[in-house]
Amino acid sequence: MGGDERLRQVWDRYAPRYDRDIGVFERLQLGGGRAWVCAQAAGEVLEVAVGTGLNLAHYPAGVEVTGVDFSPVMLRLAGRRAAELGRAVVLTEADAQALPFPDASFDTVVCTLGLCGFPDERAAISEMHRVLRPGGRLLLLDHVGSHHAPIRWGQRLLEKWTVRVLGDHLTRRPLPLVERAGFVVERAERLKAGTVERLAARKPAVAG
Repeated sequence: MGGDERLRQVWDRYAPRYDRDIGVFERLQLGGGRAWVCAQAAGEVLEVAVGTGLNLAHYPAGVEVTGVDFSPVMLRLAGRRAAELGRAVVLTEADAQALPFPDASFDTVVCTLGLCGFPDERAAISEMHRVLRPGGRLLLLDHVGSHHAPIRWGQRLLEKWTVRVLGDHLTRRPLPLVERAGFVVERAERLKAGTVERLAARKPAVAG
C-alpha cells in the first residue's frame, strides 16, 4: 500500500472523531482564525483540504465554494454540514498536490490546517498558485514551527509521533514557500508563541 493510500485510510477512520478531537485545539490555539480567513474570501473560492467543512459557516454570503479533500469520509461529513447550513457547495475528492482544475479557475484559494499534512507541501502551494486567477488571493491558517527554541524542540519531539500516525508535521513554515511560489504576501500574523500563522497573499496580476 502506498503512503498516500495509507494516509487516506487513516483519515477516513479518524473523520467521525475529528470535530470532537480538534475542539480544544480550536479554542486554545486558533481563536477566530477560521473566521479571519473566510471573511476575506471572495468570488469563486476553492477550499483545499475542506475536511468536515468546519469553515463553511464562516464564508460570506454570495461566494461560490468548491471544496476538495482526499478523504471520501471527510467529504461526506462536509456535505452533511453544508446541507445543515443550507449552503450550496461543490465537493470533489482530489489530491491537493495535483488539483483537477484548469489554470486560473478561482478568485480565492483557502487552506486551513492542511499544509501541515500534505506529503509535499511545495507541490500543493504550487498548485494553489496555478489554479488562482491573476490578482487572486491565497488565504492560509496553520500551526507552524515556533520561533522560540524550547517550544520548537518540543514540537520536533512530538512530531516524531504525529508524522508517523497522521502525517501531521508540526514544524513546517508555509510563508517562505508561499513567497518562493510567486505570491506577494500582504499580511502575516504569527500567534500563540509563534505556533500559529495566518497568511493573506496575492498572485500578481498580469502586467499590461
